[in-house]
Amino acid sequence: MQYRKDKYGKDLSILGYGCMRFTKKGTGIDLDKAEKEIMTAYNAGVNYFDTAYIYPGSEAALGAILEKNNIREKVNIATKLPQYLIRNREAIDKYFDEELSRLRTNYVDYYLMHHVTDVSMWEKLKAVGILDWIKEKKESGQIRNIGFSYHGNTENFIKILDDYDWDFCQVQYNYLDEVSQAGVEGVKAAAAKGIPVVIMEPLRGGKLVGMLPQDAKKTIAENPRGWTPAQWGLRWLYNQPEVTVVLSGMNSIEMVEENCKTASEAQAGHFTEEDFALIEKVKEQIKAKEMVGCTGCRYCMPCPKGVDIPGIFRCYNAMYSENKREGRFQFAQTVGLTKEPAFATQCIECGKCETHCPQSIPIREKLKEADKALRPLPYKIGINIARKFML
Repeated sequence: MQYRKDKYGKDLSILGYGCMRFTKKGTGIDLDKAEKEIMTAYNAGVNYFDTAYIYPGSEAALGAILEKNNIREKVNIATKLPQYLIRNREAIDKYFDEELSRLRTNYVDYYLMHHVTDVSMWEKLKAVGILDWIKEKKESGQIRNIGFSYHGNTENFIKILDDYDWDFCQVQYNYLDEVSQAGVEGVKAAAAKGIPVVIMEPLRGGKLVGMLPQDAKKTIAENPRGWTPAQWGLRWLYNQPEVTVVLSGMNSIEMVEENCKTASEAQAGHFTEEDFALIEKVKEQIKAKEMVGCTGCRYCMPCPKGVDIPGIFRCYNAMYSENKREGRFQFAQTVGLTKEPAFATQCIECGKCETHCPQSIPIREKLKEADKALRPLPYKIGINIARKFML
């Protein structure tokens, strides 16, 4: 494992463990499986574990695993204040104390204002006393580093970055998002101020791995480097010295081992002109196929009417990145045959989902497009018959 420094010279593993995608078991998390994966990562040198208040069961699972294995003091926990739920100073304490309890700890190494998309959100927090609260928590040692996770445009990112003496920041960044969200301009702006940059969605929720178009997979497979799609995505990030930690939502031992191997080998500045040319070719092949830029982060959920927004978009994209039959088959299985209906036609266009979407997708419009493509009349009839038979 390789390490890069935080703002105060502490070593952070360049691979961080994203705890949003633990494998589910029943109504909760498969703790035994998660423990094996976390400990495999820890034993390989990973020392940064990222979770959040709204990731169902994640904080409690991480806390239990770290306590059971007696490694809390040997790792860094990053978690997040659900700023979108904050209405007063008391609420800040309420959520923070609950997080400490879930995590079975009395301090957080890296604490973030979660899912900031606009400078107005930061201003709202300041209005309810967040600056004094941060000062108190840092002085007491309950928070060691303060930062924010960001989904918005570059302009607002830089405004927030310049408004406070942050210890670190977290942004969505990958070779598809080089000029969107905070983008490369934001990453470089943070690094220029000496602010460590933690990367989320480095593989776009798996879109840059298993969901690549066939021609993009072929381009990568034929390259003499021999790197997997995941290795290309991670190495593109590690090539940039401005990147401090790259989070990966690992949920298999094989994924942990491959990503740890990449993080032990990749160096800043190791990309050649040929490597950059391959990335550009893959980007062109992806954009030629993609219908909706959904990462599957599920911030749009739950829909008040039960629409499975990310599930529908995933199947819609599969129609074009794989083939129409496969996309429609996936839709029938994962959306069409759920006990509670989850169809796009249930949408009442309230727009709640769009206010939470990090990608600023016009969800209501795209749901109509997706439904029309995924459920032509024969498929609609077939799904209805199957629902009656199976459910």
